[in-house]
Amino acid sequence: MPDRRLDAVRIHQDRGDTPYAGQVHGLKRVGVVLHPRRDPGQAVGAILDWAARHDAEVVGLPGEVDRIGAGIREVPPDELAGCDLLVSLGGDGTMLRALRLSQPASVPVLGVNLGKLGFLAEVDVPDLPAALAEVDAGRYSVETRVAVQVDFDDTTTFAFNDVALVRHPGHPVAAVEVRVEGQPFVRYAADAVVVATPTGSTAYSFSAGGPIVSPRAQGLLVIPVAPHSTFNRAIFLSAGEPVGLDVLSSSGRLAVEADGRLAGTINPGQSAEVFLCARAGRVVRLGVTTFYQRARRKLRLADPAELDGATVQLG
Repeated sequence: MPDRRLDAVRIHQDRGDTPYAGQVHGLKRVGVVLHPRRDPGQAVGAILDWAARHDAEVVGLPGEVDRIGAGIREVPPDELAGCDLLVSLGGDGTMLRALRLSQPASVPVLGVNLGKLGFLAEVDVPDLPAALAEVDAGRYSVETRVAVQVDFDDTTTFAFNDVALVRHPGHPVAAVEVRVEGQPFVRYAADAVVVATPTGSTAYSFSAGGPIVSPRAQGLLVIPVAPHSTFNRAIFLSAGEPVGLDVLSSSGRLAVEADGRLAGTINPGQSAEVFLCARAGRVVRLGVTTFYQRARRKLRLADPAELDGATVQLG
């Protein structure tokens, strides 16, 4: 198989945020990616008005543009990578899809939240005109995001949150040996084995008991879901350490999921090779809230109601 890694295992030591003041003046094409059900009308109106002031074209995807009406041209998915900016209108799932569409050219993605609070979306719909004005003024930055690439059974797929080897209902558990830099390290028997990026640490990995990891970190989390094995802890590996997942003979057939999408299946005796892809995506940040503020709010960390009456006991 040819090596199709995107900056795989290349470590960057910089802070991860890049100022882009003034770049907006070259805006020629804006792409929109829509949530499949939520009404994007108000947000689309703000984007069309903003793009018109820049004499920029607005484009969207087949099957989505017809929900919006006039003013947006339909283009095939691969053409969105030729935009100057992508705007995701939805939640975190829509944002992940926009990041995957942006990946060939790492087009910056601005997330607009159309529903529940997400980790990736930057602004709510009522704040969108003001946010676009901030972009005009150059008061924003672009934060890089890593992705994970998995190669298995002559297939390559990418994810910004996680890749999971998941037990099929009625089949034996996922029995997987984790290799690090080609050497066997640990074996898991579990309902699933998840390999997550720092971005994905608050998704599937978190629900399985994994830690919260800063999105600026460079590395991969490996965590078992409902483990049946004695060793049941997550591990965090450096960006420069390729990971192999060998499906053991005692395992059942496993589904390979990438950001929750079914990417294929893998059988006992087969392996999946996993790589970190540095700088695979870019997210527009306006300084409205930090990752930790969003995490604190969404996960209800240190909720005062939960601490009322609590006492600290020493010794």
